[in-house]
Amino acid sequence: MSPRSAKTPTPHWVVHTGAGAETQEVASALGAEIARNFGPRDEALLSIVSREENGVLVCGLNGVIHWRWLYVRHFYVAPAFRAKGVGRALMIEAERMAREKKCLGVYLDSFDEAAAKFYERLGFARHGRIENFPAGAARIFLSKAL
Repeated sequence: MSPRSAKTPTPHWVVHTGAGAETQEVASALGAEIARNFGPRDEALLSIVSREENGVLVCGLNGVIHWRWLYVRHFYVAPAFRAKGVGRALMIEAERMAREKKCLGVYLDSFDEAAAKFYERLGFARHGRIENFPAGAARIFLSKAL
């Protein structure tokens, strides 16, 4: 009997929710398949933070470099420092670091339309959006080639 003519097995679902629900087995299996098709991710975490002399957070960025692209997971500027060039300076530093690491580009997403426009002023282009994610807003995807 060929694999195509074999009867499809009935799944026996095991569902986990909450903290620790993600299985390493699934992540490893998918990671191995992706590496076979596209090469290793070669992940490296990146964090850039600026603080006032008293230690108060001014701004910061958390990201990960993989496949020679920087993904900006978190980008934050404290409210007192917004619209003063601090966010622009932070992204310029992130791009400098990405170039130093031989990245091809930077990508990110935002739920905030004003933030998306900020990124566009820095040369990012929109590539899509998901409406009502979160409810009443949209998730906006942007990237910039370096």
